[in-house]
Amino acid sequence: MNLNNNDKERAILIGLITPKQSKEKAELYLEELAFLLKTAGGVPVKKFLQKLDMPDPRTYVGSGKITEIADFIQENNINLAVFDDELNPSQIRNIEAALRCRIIDRNNLILDIFAYRARTSYARTQVELAQYQYLLPRLTGMWTHLEKQRGGIGLKGPGEKEIETDRRVIKDRITLLKEKLKKIDKQKITQRKSRSGMIRVALVGYTNAGKSTIMNLLSKSDVFAENKLFATLDTTVRKVVIGNLPFLLSDTVGFIRKLPHALIESFKSTLDEVFEADVLIHVVDISHPEFEEQIDVVIQTLAEIKANDKPTITVFNKIDNYRFVKKDNDDLIPAGKENSTLEDLEQTWMAKSSCPSVFISATQKTHIEELKKMIYETVSVMHAKIYPYNNFLY
Repeated sequence: MNLNNNDKERAILIGLITPKQSKEKAELYLEELAFLLKTAGGVPVKKFLQKLDMPDPRTYVGSGKITEIADFIQENNINLAVFDDELNPSQIRNIEAALRCRIIDRNNLILDIFAYRARTSYARTQVELAQYQYLLPRLTGMWTHLEKQRGGIGLKGPGEKEIETDRRVIKDRITLLKEKLKKIDKQKITQRKSRSGMIRVALVGYTNAGKSTIMNLLSKSDVFAENKLFATLDTTVRKVVIGNLPFLLSDTVGFIRKLPHALIESFKSTLDEVFEADVLIHVVDISHPEFEEQIDVVIQTLAEIKANDKPTITVFNKIDNYRFVKKDNDDLIPAGKENSTLEDLEQTWMAKSSCPSVFISATQKTHIEELKKMIYETVSVMHAKIYPYNNFLY
């Protein structure tokens, strides 16, 4: 799909309230799904939530809810139904038959955004590999080939090509893409070796936390930054000097809840910038109501790529957007992040965190000097430890 197309697709969003997922969380997750849809160029028209112990094995939601959704689709000219969880091939077939519109799940939507955002040949190859890995287990007996299809969210990439999609052809294509990535990886390893002698610092964080804006501030460069999810796919590396201390700073792809495994696998080499970094700067959107869960998502993803044991600076960004909701005077109301002042949160996190932390606004340039001082101190310690015979006066 051309994301600049004025003929935007009208979509509904569907999620579940389960014993493991409260109504409040389910609503927030659908808000994030709506943000993903807007990033892909779609228009969210309505959200549907149903309370179930577990997803219905046939149609994700129950029979009554699927009928309600089908009626809404027919009455409101809906093109697309987006589900917040991964759907299996059987569910997709059953839901399509019931709703009579295109069906995609969260993973498919994220893959589509990645396909549009990829700028370099390297990123495009990684995304194409992830798309084929996502497609392969979803090939069914009735789906022997992909015909040329019209554009649309979830159809960018392999779905637009006239190719045989039997398992052998898909597997052959995956093998070729992996070989292509191996060759590029060798080149990148050589590039990384040429940077030896300098400390490497990587910006990590949940998508849209403000990493690229911070990158621009620190490196005085012009890295693409925008209020959309996954604005950055290709890793950008810049030389930064704070005081008299030079180091390399990289801006990496943002993490997200339920990041498709195929994407993590195909982007492993891009994430090597994180794996091989000496210091991590974990950027957190403090204004997001679920910022603590986003922190956990990032930590879990770092653990998955074995990069969770590095010296880390936590940067709580967007303090200018933080909203303090004052509760009525009731001593029985437990204190929580939703009714904590920014000062309360700052004291709490600085007390319980084992790594240095700072609260800033990258757009308003608030407390940037404090951030620079913190980076300087951390990088200088790492430099003395890693390059003891190549030190200079700080």
